[in-house]
Amino acid sequence: MAARSLRAARQRFGPVLSLGARRPGRLHFRGSSFVFSTAAQQRSTGDECGPEDPHDEPKHPLSECALEHKAIKLEEQVRDLTERYRKALADSENVRRRTQKFVEDAKLFGIQSFCKDLVEVADILEKTAESAAGEAEPSNPNPTLKKIYEGLSLIEAKLQSVFAKHGLQKMNPVGGKYDPYDHEIVCHVPAEGMQPGTIALVTQDGYKLHGRTIRHALVGVAVESQE
Repeated sequence: MAARSLRAARQRFGPVLSLGARRPGRLHFRGSSFVFSTAAQQRSTGDECGPEDPHDEPKHPLSECALEHKAIKLEEQVRDLTERYRKALADSENVRRRTQKFVEDAKLFGIQSFCKDLVEVADILEKTAESAAGEAEPSNPNPTLKKIYEGLSLIEAKLQSVFAKHGLQKMNPVGGKYDPYDHEIVCHVPAEGMQPGTIALVTQDGYKLHGRTIRHALVGVAVESQE
């Protein structure tokens, strides 16, 4: 009974799967043959027969005119950036120089106000020494006044030496030309043996600090006498 059922099943379902070894990579059925490609064959045949990858589509290259226009535009941008860099560099250098000049001036002229006060002390000392010199004349044999005059003279000389050490110098404008940046006219005197316009006398000494006038000299300028 079982053998009869097996034969009926074989006749009904047709070919029976047989694992033949005729050709590798194929499955054979009795009565009909179906070929199945292996994974490697599918990859090789799929590249040839499958749809094309949209990413592999050829791109349209830029025209020569468009490339030339783009190159010119890039050159203009490079020139513009180079010019901006040069201007920025020049501005930075100017700022550096101005800052350096400001620092140097601060070092040189930081004592300007102090020097203005000291020159007034020098004026008082000079006038005191002149008065002592008038009192200590040979006709007045007072040894005390003589010692005072000598002491004041030494102090005045030492003070002028300290002034010169720090760049503070007294002007000596007598006989020179009048300069409105250094001198201030307080009077006019007859030009006797002097050229008109020259300085004949000084009523107050002027001072310069490193070449900069911190106090004008009060002077009298020679003019032609009118008869």
